[in-house]
Amino acid sequence: MKTMCISKVSCDDKVLEAQQIPALLDASAVVFQPICCVNWKDYPYCPDVKFRIAHTGRSLLLEYRVKEASVRAVAASDNGRVWEDSCCEFFFQVPGDKENYYNLECNCGGTLLIGYGRKGEREHAPVEVTSAVKRWSSLGKAPFEERIGECEWQMALLIPADAFFCHQIEHFVGMTARANFYKCGDLLATPHFLSWNPINLPEPCFHCPEFFGSVHFE
Repeated sequence: MKTMCISKVSCDDKVLEAQQIPALLDASAVVFQPICCVNWKDYPYCPDVKFRIAHTGRSLLLEYRVKEASVRAVAASDNGRVWEDSCCEFFFQVPGDKENYYNLECNCGGTLLIGYGRKGEREHAPVEVTSAVKRWSSLGKAPFEERIGECEWQMALLIPADAFFCHQIEHFVGMTARANFYKCGDLLATPHFLSWNPINLPEPCFHCPEFFGSVHFE
């Protein structure tokens, strides 16, 4: 099981915009982690994907950088089928939860899905929760069909503690939780299913908290 320390950065997250996150993480020397575990031989394609994450105490700052053979952003509304597009995902299990966990999935246009529960029994976050997550994508917000050809893109999210809508998280300082980070594209010309922490299951599945890694918040 992988472990990671999530650094605390100083900023006013009430005025910080998502587009400012990469520069802030650069200035804070927050390092990237690869999402490169190819867990299923039937899906060998491994695009170049990395992420980095920090926190402000009350918010998470998450950035992805991706280079892949094609991109797609068809899902236009939050809580839509973003996993079928070029999609980066963050699954998070709050301390004390044994089976339930959150999934935050964002396509390359910034369309977001937030869910909570266990596999097969999940509820979506209400619109006031998803809309509170600030997002920026280097590809813009407009939906588009698949574009074939190598593409590099960036995405940043500012995720307030309230995004974890079934809990009342006062702050992340000192918290030790469990998480995994993913990259997928179910309907791309070359579908793929990558993870940060490896998954030992016979078929592609990200809804498996038993294979989450450990994350400690500074």
